[in-house]
Amino acid sequence: MNYPLISEYIEAIKSAEDNFKELTNLRPVFSDDRQPVMTSGNFAVVFKMQDVESGKFYALKCFTKEQEGRGEAYRQIADALKDVDSPYLVSLRYLDKELFVDTEQTSETEFPVLLMDWVEGKTLDKYLRENLDDKYALEMLAYRFSQLAQWLIPQPFAHGDLKPDNILVREDGSIVLVDYDGMYVPAMNGQKARELGSPDFRHPLRTENDFDEHIDDFPLVSIQLSLKAISINSHWLEEYGAPDRLLMSAKDYIEFKECLFLKEQAPFENTTLNRIVALFLFLFTKSINTSLCLQLLLIIENEEYPIITSEDEIIYAWKDEKGVRYSLDRKRLLKSPIIDWIRGDYYIQPETKVICKSALCNCWGFEKAILPKGLVKIGDNAFYTCRSLKSIVIPNSVSDIGKWAFYHCSLVSLSIPNSVRHIGEWAFAGCEDLKCLNLSNGISKLENGVFSGCYELEKVVVPKSVRSIGKNAFSYCKKLKTIYLPEGIRVIGENPFIGCENLQSIVVPRETQWWYEHLLPDDKDKIVESVPQMGSLFTIS
Repeated sequence: MNYPLISEYIEAIKSAEDNFKELTNLRPVFSDDRQPVMTSGNFAVVFKMQDVESGKFYALKCFTKEQEGRGEAYRQIADALKDVDSPYLVSLRYLDKELFVDTEQTSETEFPVLLMDWVEGKTLDKYLRENLDDKYALEMLAYRFSQLAQWLIPQPFAHGDLKPDNILVREDGSIVLVDYDGMYVPAMNGQKARELGSPDFRHPLRTENDFDEHIDDFPLVSIQLSLKAISINSHWLEEYGAPDRLLMSAKDYIEFKECLFLKEQAPFENTTLNRIVALFLFLFTKSINTSLCLQLLLIIENEEYPIITSEDEIIYAWKDEKGVRYSLDRKRLLKSPIIDWIRGDYYIQPETKVICKSALCNCWGFEKAILPKGLVKIGDNAFYTCRSLKSIVIPNSVSDIGKWAFYHCSLVSLSIPNSVRHIGEWAFAGCEDLKCLNLSNGISKLENGVFSGCYELEKVVVPKSVRSIGKNAFSYCKKLKTIYLPEGIRVIGENPFIGCENLQSIVVPRETQWWYEHLLPDDKDKIVESVPQMGSLFTIS
């Protein structure tokens, strides 16, 4: 069957009220040049329409090429999805012989259309490229896509053509899938695929016989790998990506050992990204029909949750009995209520993985925070100036403590577990009551000002894992008398002990006496500026 030209469809749509059989309430939305708002692809043209009674917008798909079994396929898809309540999908309705078109391409005058909810958004590729300088947007996109994958993998249906053009990102950052031409639903069991999807995202061994609920597994992991990597280093998209694809291409799948991105960058410092790569390799080497639901879900469960929040996310958040706002899955603590609302002890929800940036800052009322087992990150400014906070136990699951996280709290003792790999700048600065400090042996650097102004500290043992100490790291620790430095120390920033007026000795292992003796003169001068007669303070153990 032949179909009208796009120009013939445009003329028919301009007089929509006269040319529809059932959809007579729909009118085209016009652009500034008085032409219908539309997009076109290989098999169809899509018009933006509005219902004149409800005001609701729709996408109307008109076909330009024949596809065998299309009508029956769309009826099966519509029937399978009618009871699926998900923000990731749009409703659709296939109407045969719905639109009258005056065409010279065929003797037919009535043609089928597909009616879908209109999604106002940008394609994933466009959204990525417009937000390469916005780390929050990139982290949230990777996180939200992981949630989409977690939902989609166990479903009895599959999209069939996952690629950036078919993934729209709304203004609020939420994701929705469009273009269901290649979708599989259970009623299609035993059929051949009508299309195979983009070569840059499908498994290289996929054929038309591979048509079941698992055809999305490979593209989901491939896209997740790229999004996670780009959220870590946005420059990788420009370096390894290209228009209409992400970090890997069909050629990379065929000649996998020569994939430039993985060859040059893997293994990664980020554990989650390495796990996604491992799952990707497993998917790549196994049969396309292998079910990997449980393995994929396990990886996604361990995804690093973003520590930054958006206004929309906070507005629609879940609240506990104290009024503290959490993400809907309770995995992220987003925001506390007014300053003194929380009193006494505060128990953070047991499912929480991340305390987001500034989540509990300026909460003056509570004295003890009970952190859940399984917590992974404490974001920047998380407990900033919680002046009454005296007690906190950091569980042995936390890997990262953000900048200024506990600034000006009233902590008396602090034990950093060995799971912690990074503590941000000025994280515990101004904790004037801190007397007892036990540091993690997993930290490689003490950042700038990390314990500045901890007046009550008298002794510090820097763990063996530390290689560098930032500037002002222990500045104005007025009661600090002794600090033990490890043998692996290599770098010390400016003025690490300035204002430590009672400092009596800096103990260095005998094996590393060279550390002080071989400093450049300028570096020695900096240290001397930090503490007068620094040389005399060194004790060789």
